Amino acid sequence: MRRTTLVALAATTLLLAGCGSQNGEDGAGKDTGGNGKVSPAPATRSPEPTAGRCEDHVELKAGDDGRTVCVTTGGEVRLTLDGTRSRPWKPVTASGDGLKGINAGFVIQPGDATAAYQAVAAGTVRLSSSRPLCAEPTAPGQVSCKGIQEWTVTVRVR
Repeated sequence: MRRTTLVALAATTLLLAGCGSQNGEDGAGKDTGGNGKVSPAPATRSPEPTAGRCEDHVELKAGDDGRTVCVTTGGEVRLTLDGTRSRPWKPVTASGDGLKGINAGFVIQPGDATAAYQAVAAGTVRLSSSRPLCAEPTAPGQVSCKGIQEWTVTVRVR
């Protein structure tokens, strides 16, 4: 392997390692004041719905990323994504047919994203949001990254 390739590989590894170590959040997604500890995203995912089984009410969280859920017509989908001031979630977007936005209530914590929908017709909707993967540096010499954490859930309305 060439020396320049090894140097580039080492630099990339250090950059990625430094990105996660500057986020300043605890395991609950709350700001801890930039203590430099790393808290990985939850690795657990809720099980996929069984074939043909739909719910009247679905509650979604950040850990539901990648799921497909089914809700009956007339039912509700509500979600809360816990963020922080330094790593805020963008407003949730819905693309597709079958859900109509309703009042989600108040967002209590800065950085959180909430949304609520009523299932009005059969169809498929993709809900999505994103937030920065790393907090912005707060002191000289800290590493910055431009990574984005994506969140998506597919909702089938029957």
